[in-house]
Amino acid sequence: MKKISNKKNLQVLFEDNHIVVINKRAGDIVQGDKTGDTPLSDIVKDYLKEKYNKPGNVYLGVVHRLDRPTTGIVLFARTSKALPRLNKLFASKEANKTYWALVKNKPPHTQDTLTHWMVRNSKQNKSYAHHNEVPDSKKAVLHYKVIKELENYYLLEIDLETGRHHQIRSQLSAIGCPIKGDLKYGFNRSNPDASIHLHARKLSFVHPVKKEPVSIIAPLPNDPLWQACN
Repeated sequence: MKKISNKKNLQVLFEDNHIVVINKRAGDIVQGDKTGDTPLSDIVKDYLKEKYNKPGNVYLGVVHRLDRPTTGIVLFARTSKALPRLNKLFASKEANKTYWALVKNKPPHTQDTLTHWMVRNSKQNKSYAHHNEVPDSKKAVLHYKVIKELENYYLLEIDLETGRHHQIRSQLSAIGCPIKGDLKYGFNRSNPDASIHLHARKLSFVHPVKKEPVSIIAPLPNDPLWQACN
């Protein structure tokens, strides 16, 4: 993958004493995994350490994650006071997350609510969407609407009601609309940089310490198709 973040090119969208919000590039992993690649959390720590000339270890709490091939908003806690409060906001669905996705096939409706029962296969790192409840499944709900029609693609805006593993990717695939570049969920070819056209566009929440509303929009990747969506 290209254009992976480092402390010099990090796209910081918001920063104060308690939180820092990053516009994640495709290829960044939020937390360390079996690949051994440097996670975004470590890159942000290095950035903060250098910027504020901090001695020793820098505290950083991971609040939520994005899949490696996706782009967009990732929120981190900079203090141990902020982390549990942010975790509670996300767990109680008080943080509103909006995604944009590009699909080639026209969705069955201009806007709709999708409800599926998801089963995660850890060995395959894949989730399967079922129309009815099955053993070991979890309910998944999202709302989508078509907000732009391009020459060969449709831009969908998606609001998540639940936060399941690969939820958007799996649910859109289940209605015949796999995301551009997403081979795992049925798109016919990969993107050259191994990204998929799924972007965490907007995040709105109440600041964990200041108790003020925060709303952040992540600029789209510098890619011709994404830029046509502006």
